[in-house]
Amino acid sequence: MVNVKTFGQKLIDNLETVIVGKRQTLELVVIGLLCQGHILIEDVPGVGKTILARSLAKSLGCSFNRLQFTPDMLPSDVTGVSIFDQAKREFEFRPGPIFAQVVLVDEINRATPKTQAALLEAMEERQVTVDGTTHQLSAPFMVLATQNPIEYEGTFPLPEAQMDRFQMRVRMGYPKPTDEIDILNRQQLRHPIETLEAVIRIEEILETIEAIKRVHVSEPIKRYVVDLINRTRQNSDVYLGASPRGSLALYRTTQALAALEGRDFVLPDDVKELAIPVLAHRVIVGPAARLRELTSEKVIAEILEFLPVPGGDFEAAPKK
Repeated sequence: MVNVKTFGQKLIDNLETVIVGKRQTLELVVIGLLCQGHILIEDVPGVGKTILARSLAKSLGCSFNRLQFTPDMLPSDVTGVSIFDQAKREFEFRPGPIFAQVVLVDEINRATPKTQAALLEAMEERQVTVDGTTHQLSAPFMVLATQNPIEYEGTFPLPEAQMDRFQMRVRMGYPKPTDEIDILNRQQLRHPIETLEAVIRIEEILETIEAIKRVHVSEPIKRYVVDLINRTRQNSDVYLGASPRGSLALYRTTQALAALEGRDFVLPDDVKELAIPVLAHRVIVGPAARLRELTSEKVIAEILEFLPVPGGDFEAAPKK
């Protein structure tokens, strides 16, 4: 039997040898991994977004590729290309950087929409189609994309369909002064990522991914999730509410969070804790609301404040 709590603690403790003072962010990334979702890390340069992705790949012993998105990139630079082999007299497929288990897409909004769209099939269906031939991606497969929320010159904002494919949007933020001193001390002689070793086997990851699917979600919790999603669609300040993919993402991530905390059932607090990271990037506020400096995070926080919290026995096993 897989112990999800032990799995999470071992992985997060290993990541914390490199990433200092960001345990909550690390927990969200691990939840994304266990749900086979993708993470959008939106933050200013220099706070450790790239190091986080590299550390995760090394801790898992997974293959890792990095894509540095620029305006002149082509979709084939992501997916790969078919090249004619003169000796064999046939086309041979050369896989692109997307063919890895952990893929870092740095500054995703720097590439043109055409190149951004090359990620859509890979992120949703875990496969890539080139010249009519479909190639499956290895499991586990996870995309961690970064973007700078401050600098917009020379960028191409991600369309709604692309944003919706990210299971969560997380922010790292600046470290506390004590944590920053710790970072200086750790990197005095060399970067701690150089000595980081894998602590999880691929088989363990796949077993744990299956284990969280068995975490019980009671009917009141399901209704709570759906009511929350529906209120984002009915809110007068919202131009576009969360999609059914958002419902599924919130449902699955609450299962992972419960399992990481050692429970085999989901609580309303799990939904509250994950609502903003899972839903905020899927909700688009209207122009009038933006003028009032109302953000999607504030909208979801207000909905949670007034949405009735369900009661009942959340541990009850489903009836057969």
